Amino acid sequence: MDIKKERPTILFCDSGMGGFSVYRETKKLLPDWHYLYCFDNGGFPYSERSEESIIQRMLAICRLINIMHPLDAIVIACNTASTVVLPVLRENFSIPIIGTVPAIKPAAEISNTKHIGLLATKGTVKRPYVDELINKFAMDCQVERLGSTKLVEIAEQKIRGHSVDMVKLKNELQPWIGMMDLDTLILGCTHFPLIKEEIQFCLPQVKHFMESGGAIAKRVQSLLVGVEAKDKNNKYNRMFCTQHFDEEFKFNQVLNLWGFESLDVIELN
Repeated sequence: MDIKKERPTILFCDSGMGGFSVYRETKKLLPDWHYLYCFDNGGFPYSERSEESIIQRMLAICRLINIMHPLDAIVIACNTASTVVLPVLRENFSIPIIGTVPAIKPAAEISNTKHIGLLATKGTVKRPYVDELINKFAMDCQVERLGSTKLVEIAEQKIRGHSVDMVKLKNELQPWIGMMDLDTLILGCTHFPLIKEEIQFCLPQVKHFMESGGAIAKRVQSLLVGVEAKDKNNKYNRMFCTQHFDEEFKFNQVLNLWGFESLDVIELN
């Protein structure tokens, strides 16, 4: 397949713009493909929502966008949503549905001290699926869990061009600051790679930061190379949101930085 002529259409979904960290790695690997991104700002943050609410919103978003742009794959670029929506989406779509899960296995393998931290949203850290991953891959490790909504909000502000409030960031990470043998940190929310440098400044003892973007990019490539694209007329990359912004004009810089031509609002029933 000539990927410059056949541009598979990939949709990335998140409640905010943290999924940019996954999209970034995929576009780096596959620069000529057709990318759509939807952040459900009307439902942000998912960590504060019920599982049923997340499922219904994600399903509605994917259906609406698939009508406008026939999709070749959907990436749920959100750890919280991935723990609950994947089975439902796979029942409703015949295309690959790729989720994002905390990189617990590689973290357990790379840690020298066997003391690792899972930094995620409040929703992700308490999911039974995370318990299963730890029991399967990290039984020989001491696994700390820290759930934070504030860090998601800090990352969102950074994406919009605001400076990171290091005092608030350090306060959120306070429980781990004195853990000097904590050598590996799992960035279990797609927002967190976007503030990795700031997190590392607060936790200098951490030597390894594990994230999922690169692995997801390779997964997308393996599933779609050689597959004929459904949409032959895709022209440019588009971004969607679910609620109007009071300061929408500021998103021109965000669009240009991340390679999108437009920001459109989709209405969920």
